[in-house]
Amino acid sequence: MLQKQQQAPLFSSHNQLNQLVNLSDFAGKKNVVLYFYPKDDTPGCTIEANDFTRLSKEFANYDTVVIGVSKDSCESHVDFINKFGLKVELLADTTGELCESYGVWREREKNGVKSMAILRSTFIIDKEGALVEAAYGVNHEGHAEDILEKVKNI
Repeated sequence: MLQKQQQAPLFSSHNQLNQLVNLSDFAGKKNVVLYFYPKDDTPGCTIEANDFTRLSKEFANYDTVVIGVSKDSCESHVDFINKFGLKVELLADTTGELCESYGVWREREKNGVKSMAILRSTFIIDKEGALVEAAYGVNHEGHAEDILEKVKNI
């Protein structure tokens, strides 16, 4: 598991428009809220994405971009964004490399069946690339507001 104050793992992944996004794109310019969620257009993930969208202008006021990550495809992300009018960038980690590097790809047990899935988690990365927050296993309810409060203190 990643810890606060360590350097965030670098990443390079395609967004919903199939454009390559790198953590280094934001170095010295923007803080990054990188949130991992299990699947596009599912109840909890939709609430979380809508909450981050609702607060997107406030995050921008604190020089912060919000980026969601799941293993869904670019096409799935486009549909999700269009369906709900989302204002967050979504990365398509179809290989799972980004999930692995942030330690969010975990075994879970649901109804007695074990499977691998993304553990809903959020990381706040400052302009120098250090982790300000590394929160694993978060609840989507009120989460965007909690993250915004932490961003205000960077």
